[in-house]
Amino acid sequence: MKKIITLLLILVTCFSLAQNQPTVLLQPDRVFDGVEMHEGWVVLVEGNLITGVGAKGSVRAPKDAQVISMPGTTLLPGLIEGHSHLFLYPYNITDWDTQVLKESDAYRTVRATVHAKNTLMAGFTTVRDLGTEGAGYSDVALKRAINEGIVPGPRMIVAGRAIVSTGSYGPKGYDTDMTIMLGAEPADGNEVVRVVRDQIGKGADFIKVYADYRWGTKGEDQPSFTLEELKLINEVTRSSGRYLVCHAKSKEAMRRAILAGAETIEHGDFIDEEIAQLMKQHNVTFFPTVAAIDAINQYRGWKKGKEEEPAAVKNKKKSLTIAVNAGVTIGMGGDVGVFPHGENVYELELMAEYGGMKTIDLLKAVTTVNARALHLENEIGSIRNGMKADLMAVRGDPSKSISELRKVAFVMKDGVIYRQEK
Repeated sequence: MKKIITLLLILVTCFSLAQNQPTVLLQPDRVFDGVEMHEGWVVLVEGNLITGVGAKGSVRAPKDAQVISMPGTTLLPGLIEGHSHLFLYPYNITDWDTQVLKESDAYRTVRATVHAKNTLMAGFTTVRDLGTEGAGYSDVALKRAINEGIVPGPRMIVAGRAIVSTGSYGPKGYDTDMTIMLGAEPADGNEVVRVVRDQIGKGADFIKVYADYRWGTKGEDQPSFTLEELKLINEVTRSSGRYLVCHAKSKEAMRRAILAGAETIEHGDFIDEEIAQLMKQHNVTFFPTVAAIDAINQYRGWKKGKEEEPAAVKNKKKSLTIAVNAGVTIGMGGDVGVFPHGENVYELELMAEYGGMKTIDLLKAVTTVNARALHLENEIGSIRNGMKADLMAVRGDPSKSISELRKVAFVMKDGVIYRQEK
């Protein structure tokens, strides 16, 4: 009886909060709906949903609606970060090995709450987090804390531990008499079935696999799973209603991942015309993570703009250009954590610099394209009736310069205003 009464009280409280959430009419100069820009549009939000979109005279707001005038701004869907690591922070501050091996999960989680807040305040209302890198399922706990309103942050879609083949992943180079905690969970052969199911049971929203890694004889990227292993992982993943994501840089690893059924390819440093066409045929979304390469090479001493580009940067530019010219579906995901959380727009700026992507395509990548890649296109990523009220506004017009996305003036997630500048 006590449990029933407690449940009823929770339900009544939630209902009251929803009822008390004001109706808001947003009046920016223009609205990007996820596909195109519209001058003079307004957006009506009731509770946590968008209930009216269109020209000012066509949207009827209740008399008690709160009107928020936003002159000089562009309203967009809440931005979506497609490749995040909230439990990592820039390697020029603390290297990856030290973060994984010497920082406790509790310490890393505390840092992650700050990273989550910075991400939300930058207008990114959803992130797909691709692994805690040694912090277990702390991402599942952070997701819950955000959902319950304990800490502010974006909506999280999480991978948990991620999966690697035995012997491939780091940290490496330590005495083999010691047991070194890895940055992901190893599995091989038929054992992948148990590991995939276990990760799902512990809260993974999708399955991330390292289809290759730097374990070649000269430290180069080489495939780490067979095609059959990847197919088995995908079969188990799909049977749960989830999808497979593959870290893959080498051509052969990308080929295996695509043929196995991976829906997104992360990094793709060595895409060629053949792989680009294979991606198109299998409706794969490519997340190039150009900002990570750019940042890491600067950490290593490259003076950008003053010195010749390192080979890794040249390869990334080449692969992204090939993908753009071939018409591959390209999402926005910067591998943020390698560079500071809240600076996510850096990836979009470099996608233009590296691959010559048009600004309107960049806006689509960070909204509608990413929403589809995350299987959330009916909830977020566009401004239309019935969608969740995930919205952000910037000063200026980001269709003219993608860097305008840095000028955040307003952030709303699920109908709740988190940032509003006058």
